[in-house]
Amino acid sequence: MYFKRTIQEQVEKTLSGKKVVILYGARQVGKTTLVKKIIEESSSKSLYLNCDEPDVRELLTQKTSTELKRLIGDNKLVIIDEAQRVLNIGLTLKLLSDNFPDIKVLATGSSRFELSNQVKEPLTGRKFEFQLYPLSVAELLQAHSEMEIARLVEDMLRFGLYPEVVNTPITEAAGLIDEIAGSYLYKDILDYQALKKPELLEKLLTALALQVGQEVSYSELSNLLGFDKMTVERYLGLLEKAFIIFPLRPFSRNLRKEIGKKRKIYFYDLGIRNSIIKNFNPLDVRNDTGALWENFLIAERVKTNSAGKKRVNQYFWRTYDKKEIDLVEESGGQLSGYEFKWGKGKLKPLKDFLNAYPGSSVQLINRENFMDFVK
Repeated sequence: MYFKRTIQEQVEKTLSGKKVVILYGARQVGKTTLVKKIIEESSSKSLYLNCDEPDVRELLTQKTSTELKRLIGDNKLVIIDEAQRVLNIGLTLKLLSDNFPDIKVLATGSSRFELSNQVKEPLTGRKFEFQLYPLSVAELLQAHSEMEIARLVEDMLRFGLYPEVVNTPITEAAGLIDEIAGSYLYKDILDYQALKKPELLEKLLTALALQVGQEVSYSELSNLLGFDKMTVERYLGLLEKAFIIFPLRPFSRNLRKEIGKKRKIYFYDLGIRNSIIKNFNPLDVRNDTGALWENFLIAERVKTNSAGKKRVNQYFWRTYDKKEIDLVEESGGQLSGYEFKWGKGKLKPLKDFLNAYPGSSVQLINRENFMDFVK
């Protein structure tokens, strides 16, 4: 089943001959499916270039504008898929933008650490960027009612929301996720500058997967894994740029009792997280259900805010005497806090937060009201 991606209309509206559109996202989240759908629904004559193919990479590497014109022909929409695999792709995209103002250019990339480094300077002022995530609850609502989503949420916490996984029978989902994690997800990281410590990558991911929802620091991870702090910090950065994890930093406006150095790490997809620790067990026999629920809701909120182009800063809040809020969003000077409960637990009194930040609010999100939070 095809689920229309929320950002499709935004991408289509943004495409113009004046600026290049770049679509980031992890492998297997549906970038190629999306761009082919854009081609299918476009009235413009289109050229699709898959840079996983060596001969296609050659066609785009260090070419003059004359050579590029010969390649493009009379096509008006040019799709460059997996563009990070082309050497100096930023210069190629700059030539397309500067010399062919009537041509729309859309490039995709599965690794921000490669593609952004290549396009940042050449495409200054010439690009728009979008990020494609695994499927969201809002996108699933195209085919499922809210009641059905509520019934499927346990499967989402176990197997995640990669498009192919969602369209696979539940009995085959774990095997498919393991294949995605093993064959695709880490490919760009392991290839990046001939990464010298792949064993650290595996240990680091396992440590992060086991500490979802908990505070971590570079120093603690360094001591736990037996690698120096700078290496751990670098590898964490690579995992972020490969769209596997994302951090929440602590919120503080200098309230004395608020913590400031640690952060929480979450996974964009829980299927990948569960594959890392080799645990796809049902929720009623797990001891990490609360952490899965917290990760799920925060990741869905990231997708919702991104799709809506909302300028929202996200944090967690905790004091040294262990008062805490799972998620704090800051938008337009307004603070909104959210506590997540898998069960029907009550919201704890949070007078310290509410008194410290007048006009702020805190809301409990559970299985009864989560739809309004994520769609």
